[in-house]
Amino acid sequence: MTVYKIINLIGESEKSFSDAVNNAVSKAAQTVKQIKYSEIVRFSTKIENGMVTLYQAEIRLSFQVENEKQI
Repeated sequence: MTVYKIINLIGESEKSFSDAVNNAVSKAAQTVKQIKYSEIVRFSTKIENGMVTLYQAEIRLSFQVENEKQI
């Protein structure tokens, strides 16, 4: 039986929403194994002097829980 765990992350980028998502996933991939899916929860931006200065992407990341014992 396969079981997945879901965690929420917020990625940031000064370039784009796409980069913000990729930053969150790549950072998580440094310590989380078996990442399978992500779901976009929301996008947001930081505005300074009438200009977008930061893109944020909140995502739900799911990964497969590994069994310690295989029967």
